[in-house]
Amino acid sequence: MEYDERLALFRQTRLNPFDRGEEEDGPQEGKTPPLHEARPELFSATRTQSSDRTMDLGLAEDHFSRPMGSLVASDIEQLKMAIEECKKLILELPEHSERQKDTVVKLIHLRLKLQELKDPEDDEPNLRVLLEHRFSKEKSKSVKQTCDKCSAIIWGLIQTWYTCTGCYYRCHSKCMNLITKPCVRSKVSHQSEYELSICPEIGLDRQDYRCAECRTPISLRGVPTEARQCDYTGQYYCSTCHWNDTAIVPARVIHNWEFESRKVCRSSMRYLALMIPRPVLKLKEINPLLFNFVEELVEIRKLRQDILLMKPYFITCKEAMEARLLLQLQDRQHFVENDDMYSLQDLIDISSGRLSCSLTEIHTTFAKHIKLDCERCQAKGFVCELCKEGDILFPFDSHTSVCHDCSAVFHRDCYYDNSTTCPRCARMTERKQDDFPDVKDA
Repeated sequence: MEYDERLALFRQTRLNPFDRGEEEDGPQEGKTPPLHEARPELFSATRTQSSDRTMDLGLAEDHFSRPMGSLVASDIEQLKMAIEECKKLILELPEHSERQKDTVVKLIHLRLKLQELKDPEDDEPNLRVLLEHRFSKEKSKSVKQTCDKCSAIIWGLIQTWYTCTGCYYRCHSKCMNLITKPCVRSKVSHQSEYELSICPEIGLDRQDYRCAECRTPISLRGVPTEARQCDYTGQYYCSTCHWNDTAIVPARVIHNWEFESRKVCRSSMRYLALMIPRPVLKLKEINPLLFNFVEELVEIRKLRQDILLMKPYFITCKEAMEARLLLQLQDRQHFVENDDMYSLQDLIDISSGRLSCSLTEIHTTFAKHIKLDCERCQAKGFVCELCKEGDILFPFDSHTSVCHDCSAVFHRDCYYDNSTTCPRCARMTERKQDDFPDVKDA
């Protein structure tokens, strides 16, 4: 039987084999013998007939818990003997029979009991610091976690295990002293940048046919260990350091606008997961041609530019500060700081269309406050000095143009950057000449 099937039986089946009334000399159907009638020959070396083997193993007793006052051995050697006897019985019983299933369940009980005795007790510290990891003891009893060091299942019910609060590295308590990988969060803090070359492979021979992380011998033929390539670093890793996890690779997004997940090693997966919300991608320098092929990027850039023009209104508006309008962008703080830095999460949301919808909604809310809801913000609007007609203008309106020197706002049809002189700039120049006549004479 597969290990997962045994575990499922352990969860679902807690029946005593005597409850089924299948023993020839056992109790009657539907009745369970009292506890004091159970025979105590749990670890007897004398072998009896097959029909009594279940009784001799003491499988009616609960070895998983620690009963009080019952004849249950807790010695490791005795448990090992009981496990061996239980294995032999499983092989002798008819395949897929109820008795065999019950015996498998009891074998799991005995093994868990043995593991409990081997593992350290609950006197482990709640917090441990190792190689810049900050390990916190977990209280979850889930058995679906896997140790990142030994790749074995973490039995949370009976084993002590820790999780790094920085990079979420998980391991058994007994594996902590064997850890050689530093915390990935420290790398994120000191080196917040991506590898921007697509799968920069150097060749397995350049790695001396060893894992790039733990230096275990590897080969493409799988002898002694299979070589697995990480699409992010381009290097090869062993099966312990590379679990075939998948992640979106930033280089493929920036250069090819490709969002298909690729296989990466464990350390790269953690690094990319921690880096994904960080705005470290300056697209107009890395790949400016991307804006010519991705219309959504142009739309997002215009919305971000408008939000930056709205920001001064909110900073000087008491009502906007009380309403905390800018906090609507708290998950993307860089949107109110610049218009050219992007995070990998931004690009993923742009590709899916989520960012365009949410940012358009926020843009509409901001514009409504400035142009309709707040009189103070309305008073900071502009009137086109060229035609002196129309409504109040704001720099983020789609039909306006802004003077780069004095930030005055005009109708787009009235003002041309190269051919039209800005009236406001002309007045400011004339005023300076009046205030400093010596400069004019010079």
